[in-house]
Amino acid sequence: MFIATSLKEQMARAQDDHLRVLIVGAGVAGLGLAQALRAAGRQPVLVERAADHADSGYTLALMPLVDPLIRRIGVQAAYHARSERFHRYVLHGRHGQVLREYAVDSLLECEGNYRGIARGELLQALATDGAPVSYATTLTALRQTPDAVHATLRSDGATVEAEFDAVILADGLHSSSRALLLAPEQVSEYDSGWGGWMVWMDSDAAHADRGDEIWGKDFFVGVYPVKGRAGVFIGGHRDDTRAGLPAFVSHARAQLRQLDPWLERALDAVAASDAPPYYWKLVDGRSNTWAQGRVALLGDAAAGFLPTAGIGAGMAMESAGVLAWRLLAASRATVAAALADYERAQRPRVEAAQDNSRSLARFMCRRSALVAWLRDGLARMVSLKAALGPIRKLLDTMPE
Repeated sequence: MFIATSLKEQMARAQDDHLRVLIVGAGVAGLGLAQALRAAGRQPVLVERAADHADSGYTLALMPLVDPLIRRIGVQAAYHARSERFHRYVLHGRHGQVLREYAVDSLLECEGNYRGIARGELLQALATDGAPVSYATTLTALRQTPDAVHATLRSDGATVEAEFDAVILADGLHSSSRALLLAPEQVSEYDSGWGGWMVWMDSDAAHADRGDEIWGKDFFVGVYPVKGRAGVFIGGHRDDTRAGLPAFVSHARAQLRQLDPWLERALDAVAASDAPPYYWKLVDGRSNTWAQGRVALLGDAAAGFLPTAGIGAGMAMESAGVLAWRLLAASRATVAAALADYERAQRPRVEAAQDNSRSLARFMCRRSALVAWLRDGLARMVSLKAALGPIRKLLDTMPE
């Protein structure tokens, strides 16, 4: 569980630590890093600008890339209890017809399995053994010296000055703290031009392990399993989605000649949603440097992902594990070298995965009847091994 803790109390615990580490951002990456350090007996200071962790967010599909961090923290049972095995993947063409059905985890069995989980459930799983965090706290200034990082934080209406041996910025794709480390030209963005809405629906036993996607002429629908529920995403080019969710659902339905009852139910759930749906603008970001001295970027603050390959959260958690290992092995004198080594190890790997997500977006996010027809024909011929090729390569080269 999350334990709301004052910044003063967290800093007092950290003063006698082997390394005094500040982690900015208590999302998947920042929390994962903090919990990995805590599992080894360390006391990092974890701060979060939001007031709490109430927002459950969206669905995540997690591959075995996350398993080393899950094991390091010791929350395997909680992770499995809060997630669902993602076993079947059904791909539908532009008119809703089934093109292929895959046993998506068949090539991953030797590494672990593919699981669907709500973001909020993942955060709760990582926090199983208790996760102290200072909410409503922001980093406002950084100053590095050869021996330390001097941080200025705003918490509970007060300004706090503190000294740390390392500062990790993990506050998301639109990180506010990253500007304290990098110039604007050092951060680039890729915009797919698309966006869409995320809503929840109840699941059932017949579809608990099944994910579906419809690649339409100018729209996309995805239904993804999590524990007891399914996340439904529907989207298209942002020029088209400006008409609003009901109009866009009608636009998609008009093109669907063959619609599986499960997908019919998903579209009904979207149309009937009472809660304001989460709108996801499909953009990513890339920082051309991750580490400078005693400060480093982690997760989406370093490289944010489009959701097209379903791998962004997995890469963020993998990076958190790699960084934790290096911080645990570092001394106060070798922190900068440890952070530079973390960047050397992970940045090429993460950027290659990010490039794959961008390539898939260029394949999926189209507004052409001809392209959709050609894509349907190609999809019928693609084997599972070929479809999972880039993922298989990542799994085969996972860090120790």
